[in-house]
Amino acid sequence: MTDATAFDAVLAAISFNADGLVPAIAQAEGTGEVLMMAWMNREAVVETLTTGRVCYWSRSRRGLWRKGESSGQVQMLKDFRVDCDGDTLLLIVEQQGVACHTGRRSCFYRAWRDGTLETIQEVETDPSVLYGTPHTHGA
Repeated sequence: MTDATAFDAVLAAISFNADGLVPAIAQAEGTGEVLMMAWMNREAVVETLTTGRVCYWSRSRRGLWRKGESSGQVQMLKDFRVDCDGDTLLLIVEQQGVACHTGRRSCFYRAWRDGTLETIQEVETDPSVLYGTPHTHGA
């Protein structure tokens, strides 16, 4: 892996919170569809920029989470953007398969419609096929 000092400028532009994390929004290349939001720490940012494969920080597991390591639903980085305040990242990705642990294309599959929260996206892949067992978020 490349030495983190090679990434000093981008890391300096990012405002990590008190826990050393920054929110990262994954958006599908080409369609602009918002797929998910997860957290990154400095190490996840450097690994993502070094390898081109998106890596997040899993708060539940308290460790690096290489998207797709369990499910095969990998995200490949196409563009890495830092917002004006440096407190949110936008990752333009090539999503292989579904992004959500529920088996849907996007984690944003529910919408407020006529006074109720409706499911607007159906399951594309049974989570038990992806993970082999009932699964929780962040893996």
